[in-house]
Amino acid sequence: MAAFVDVILRGLALSGQAIAIGGVAFALLVLGPTAPDGASSTVWRRLWTLVALAAVGVAVAQASSLGVLVAALGGDASWSHRELAATLYVQASFVRMLAAVGLAAGALAARRRERLGLWWLLILLPALVVGVSGAWTSHSAARLQHRGVLIALDAVHQLAAAAWIGGLVHLVAAAFPSPGELQPARLLRRFSSVALASVAALVVAGVGLSLVYVDGPSAAFGTAYGIMILTKVVMLGGLLVLGFANFRSVRSLPAAVGVAPLRLRRFVEVELGLGLTVFFAAASLSSLPPAVDVVADRATPSEVATRFTPRWPALRSPSIEELPVGDPTAPRTDADREWSEYNHHVNGLFVLLMGLLAVLHATGRAGWARHWPLVFLGMAAFMLVRNDPGAWPIGPEGFWQSMAEPTVLQHRFFMLLVVVFGIFEWMVRTARLRSSSAALVFPLLCAVGGGLLLTHSHASLNLKSEFLLEVTHAPLGVLGIVIGWARWLELRLPGADARVAGHVWASALAVFGVLLLLYRES
Repeated sequence: MAAFVDVILRGLALSGQAIAIGGVAFALLVLGPTAPDGASSTVWRRLWTLVALAAVGVAVAQASSLGVLVAALGGDASWSHRELAATLYVQASFVRMLAAVGLAAGALAARRRERLGLWWLLILLPALVVGVSGAWTSHSAARLQHRGVLIALDAVHQLAAAAWIGGLVHLVAAAFPSPGELQPARLLRRFSSVALASVAALVVAGVGLSLVYVDGPSAAFGTAYGIMILTKVVMLGGLLVLGFANFRSVRSLPAAVGVAPLRLRRFVEVELGLGLTVFFAAASLSSLPPAVDVVADRATPSEVATRFTPRWPALRSPSIEELPVGDPTAPRTDADREWSEYNHHVNGLFVLLMGLLAVLHATGRAGWARHWPLVFLGMAAFMLVRNDPGAWPIGPEGFWQSMAEPTVLQHRFFMLLVVVFGIFEWMVRTARLRSSSAALVFPLLCAVGGGLLLTHSHASLNLKSEFLLEVTHAPLGVLGIVIGWARWLELRLPGADARVAGHVWASALAVFGVLLLLYRES
């Protein structure tokens, strides 16, 4: 549980860092070093408020992460707080927190000034320290060879990601509000240049880090770290496609345009959402040893390929008496694997049914198919009974006792998401909820659920058997993200664009069900 919480906190810290540093870069390189005049000065104040809040979020998340570390170490007499404080990780964490607080103070001061002058130094310095100290809390600082080069690459990687993805937050806040505050075309063109340079730096630094941490194809496909790197590459590819489409749209805008085009605004929203999800995928890498360090427990290509080889789904379940539910430390048995495969396959039938009904409804020829979200409730009931055989309602552990188990808690959280999915989307589809904001709950939860599936690691120790479970979850997480953001576009775009997005997410939901039917653990 501690590892999962730490990943979430690291993801929040990276997101806050991006918004804070990205805001500084946006103010300096896009808005200009002087506060805009007139009504648009509200944009200036809004930007520095966001920077201050994000910087405070970095400090809080980093402090909480240290708290989780201390709690995980427990009361073991083999260490002391003085020894812990002497470690490089703790020292870098404190530097990061102090720099974040300093950046927040500088941002609040900038919010009240029209000309910053030397105040820029008091803003730029802590912003750079926040980004660089983040690299000192990563795998780079733990390497014995080429440490300086790796830390430099990591810092460039984080700063470039902040300028791009964090800058998108401020672009949405500055260029997409009501017309007349600023000139959208000018802002968009300036930001596209900053984003292009940031993407180039991010890719170069990322390739350099990957060449060190992932020593060849066998490590990329045979370790949890390698699979997460490949997952990041896939999501980055989606970001680059969206970014390229936005870049072309921006370059074709007339200078006198009064408001950014709707299609561009919606694509930027998705680009931002995907970028924030990538931060959580990056955070999950911190809980895994680099692929280059995993040799004995590295899966072979044939073992990985076996997990994706189509096989008729198993719809027979062993009895609970065949499972070692009374001993959570017992090694996994064939009955355990059969139980898990049965759960995934039945869930696959539920999801495939929903996907096919959603595709049918998207054709506009079957209005009755709009009730497909109710299938979620049946799936949630099945998950409650079957997900954790040692826990309530079929196992020996009571409800509250079982909630202390990290895996049980995570599974029930996902089950709650499923219920929310079903209820909200059914009410939206049947017009019981007409609010446009309520309709966005389903796509946001899909995107968040997909991201959580990427952080829900079974391979924290990177044992081969655990990794071979993890490798099948990565594509499901990516599909969940696709479903969420495609549905978002369906709701936020008009006409043909909405119809295309609707077909994309419905088809992705059906594919999700097919992958669950193909799931195997042996």
